[in-house]
Amino acid sequence: MVFLLAFQLNAQESEMKKEETPKKFQFSGSVDAYFRQNISGPNGADAISPNTSFANLNGFALGMVNVIASYEGEKVGFVGDLVFGPRGEDATFLSEILRPDGNSSIVNQLFVYWNVSEAITLTFGNFNTFLGYEVISPTANFNYSTSYMFSYGPFSHTGLKADIVITDDWSAMVGVFNNTDSTEFNLNNNYTVGAQVGFKDTFLNFLYGRQGNGSLEPTFQVDLTTGHDITDTFFLGLNATYNDTDGSAFYGVALYPQFQVSDAFSIGARGEYFAETEGGAGAIGVYDEEGDASVIDLTLTGSYSVGNLIIKPELRLDSTSEESFLDTDLAPSKSLSSFVLAAIYNFN
Repeated sequence: MVFLLAFQLNAQESEMKKEETPKKFQFSGSVDAYFRQNISGPNGADAISPNTSFANLNGFALGMVNVIASYEGEKVGFVGDLVFGPRGEDATFLSEILRPDGNSSIVNQLFVYWNVSEAITLTFGNFNTFLGYEVISPTANFNYSTSYMFSYGPFSHTGLKADIVITDDWSAMVGVFNNTDSTEFNLNNNYTVGAQVGFKDTFLNFLYGRQGNGSLEPTFQVDLTTGHDITDTFFLGLNATYNDTDGSAFYGVALYPQFQVSDAFSIGARGEYFAETEGGAGAIGVYDEEGDASVIDLTLTGSYSVGNLIIKPELRLDSTSEESFLDTDLAPSKSLSSFVLAAIYNFN
């Protein structure tokens, strides 16, 4: 009996050690699809949508398959992040322009890293942007549709960056990259520099460099992201950004309140104000005589989890300063209301 008891305890201890040992190779990802319908605007052949990324197709539509393979060693590692489907193609839109006969449009991220010390990590390759509150993967966003600030900010960078841990609370990042979203190679031999200063869960981000050919003026962007648990069940996030290229600018601010109703169900909102001057990024599409326009995006999203499956019903209202939309009679309108129902499955 003593022998059997000792054998059982030893087996349990060995099993616990196995569970405590982190996986070095990991395989994870997600699959998503959705249904979208306008409430105050046309559908079908005349369907319109807010001029933001991803969740903008009419009727039943596909998101993407996201497959991520990674290796985490003591000092070095890599991430290979592949995307297939409309959402993935939209996220890697410059790859097909630069090499229309290639297949790099499936590469969302592809980088290696080296933990030089406990305080410094070097990352080399293509990685998603450090700016903004929202991200490409639908599993990491509470709202399924995306904001104007996210849609017209950077998606990805290709280059070299150094992440620095200063103290338990303070961090920093510096890097040099190709043109924003030029993932495969540097088309114009222009480079962009980026930097980040972080304090706990608050990050101030900077980006500066020419984004097109040599005749263009440099683009400067400053971006602030933060998020805090106000209570055990209430979270509040914030994103603010300003982007300028020789006076043609856009700027905005968004709040992200989220309330956990139960273990399975949460409800959250996005309240965003976004404005452009001298045409900005062309997001709103219709401008006054000075090339200025603004939009308010109000989005209410529910999130219900069943195992690894997340169901997200969403109501969205976009209201612009100019007549940027169409109503159900195809007449110009300053507002558009819409409904989205998304299904997201994540695996690891």
